[in-house]
Amino acid sequence: MAKSYEMNGFRRAVNRVTGFLARRGKGPASELTTIGRKSGKARTVPVTPIEVGGVRYLVSPYGAVGWVHNIRAAGMATLSRAGTSEQISVAEVQGDDAAVVLKEYVAEVKIVRPFFDVPPDAAVADFAAEADAHPVFRIER
Repeated sequence: MAKSYEMNGFRRAVNRVTGFLARRGKGPASELTTIGRKSGKARTVPVTPIEVGGVRYLVSPYGAVGWVHNIRAAGMATLSRAGTSEQISVAEVQGDDAAVVLKEYVAEVKIVRPFFDVPPDAAVADFAAEADAHPVFRIER
């Protein structure tokens, strides 16, 4: 059974360290800034974009968390890394398209594996069953 995401002190500390590293261009992470759909305030979280077939994607390994709701509402965000920021627009992908991305994501981003019910070597069809629980967004610029 997949582990549930819970924001706690440890997770906050990990997010701060990951964001610090992303701002310096260390590690695979970037920072994603969305505008709160209710508050209107900027919200920044670390994310690990992934490239599949020459296309970049954002994956939420923890389900429909705050940034997912915000990016669904706005359709755009800012992606930053190593002092460089870019405005992005996104489109949510689902089904088999999302499954291919999820399989690659779980293979590459080992820290998220406990949040999935399938192992990295599972068939793409198995990842299709996970797609509803792990939103995937294609970065369109």
